[in-house]
Amino acid sequence: MKNWCSGIGRLFLFVGLLSVATAATGPALTFKFHTESVPGATETDVFGVNNSEMGVGSYLDGSGVRHGFMASHGKITTLDDPNGSNTYCFAINNLGAIVGYYTTSSFSAQAFLYQNGTFTDIGPAGSLGSQAIGINDNGDVNGNYSDSNGGGHGFLLKSGSYTTIDVPGALFTLGGGINNAGIMTEVWIDSSGNAESSVYNGTKFITINVPGAESSSAGAISNSNDIVFAWEDSSDGYHGALLHAGKFTNFDEPKGDRTFGYGINDHHVIVGSYRPTGNQVNSGFAAIY
Repeated sequence: MKNWCSGIGRLFLFVGLLSVATAATGPALTFKFHTESVPGATETDVFGVNNSEMGVGSYLDGSGVRHGFMASHGKITTLDDPNGSNTYCFAINNLGAIVGYYTTSSFSAQAFLYQNGTFTDIGPAGSLGSQAIGINDNGDVNGNYSDSNGGGHGFLLKSGSYTTIDVPGALFTLGGGINNAGIMTEVWIDSSGNAESSVYNGTKFITINVPGAESSSAGAISNSNDIVFAWEDSSDGYHGALLHAGKFTNFDEPKGDRTFGYGINDHHVIVGSYRPTGNQVNSGFAAIY
């Protein structure tokens, strides 16, 4: 992680996942944390990282304006969709394609794909708002959209076609990450208004909540099916968690009192955000496990 970290200082294994929902907290892993802050920003959130250690996220500048960014080998590039404001970059694949969303002039969310220097709007036809959350190396995109009735659904964009994803029993499905095998994480809202998470292989959903969590939000999923989480405890505390080799390990950035895990790559690097103790705004982090 040294390259971009120093620069700026979410079927073949599906059977193994069947035990995930009941897995206890596993043996403690060692996490080595680095703070990631865009110079001059008042807040930094890191949402995704690829195998070349290129990171993407969003930051607030000194005027309170939100921007997307990409960080690579010590260089930070601001990425603002020209069609709107408040750009969020959520994920980056190993070919450098980035997905996220921006705010339109009508104050709705609009999903985008950024590729070869060009922003392109994406999302199911007729949607009133959309967000792109994950992208794999095949260009398949996992995201969410709202319909004209106020319903919230997940979507998969694959080979130019959209498929709606609704987790059974969910009030809303929010999407998540996707790996090269097409296994997706899907965050969803249950009848109590809490976030829960599932993995989905296109046929079957399996719930994967952090043990003991009141709300559990899965982020990116690696090609070895490691999954990073942000979760909330019963005391309104916020933490990160990692599902690795079928076992959950909780983690907290040691300099903060709130931790959120968002992105992961295939080289045991996770990224996210934390709230430094005594502060009210987020800083980004990267950690090696």
